[in-house]
Amino acid sequence: MSRVCQLTGTRANNGMAVSHSHIRTKKLQQANLQQRRLWWAEGNRWLKLRVSTRALKTIQKKGLGVYAKSLGIDLNKI
Repeated sequence: MSRVCQLTGTRANNGMAVSHSHIRTKKLQQANLQQRRLWWAEGNRWLKLRVSTRALKTIQKKGLGVYAKSLGIDLNKI
């Protein structure tokens, strides 16, 4: 399974690791993804999603159904 948030599409970012002598090497900054079982009230069922922690905070604030609708995601297909 790829490391991509199922709601927001957040994925790894290319970056540079810089040493003390300022030698740069490429590195990947992975998204902070968590596997969570979330209750979807409108669908009256549990959904097992791989979401970023930023998305989890927004889900806690707005609710899963409202947040998915604002992103244009149909939770019935997940």
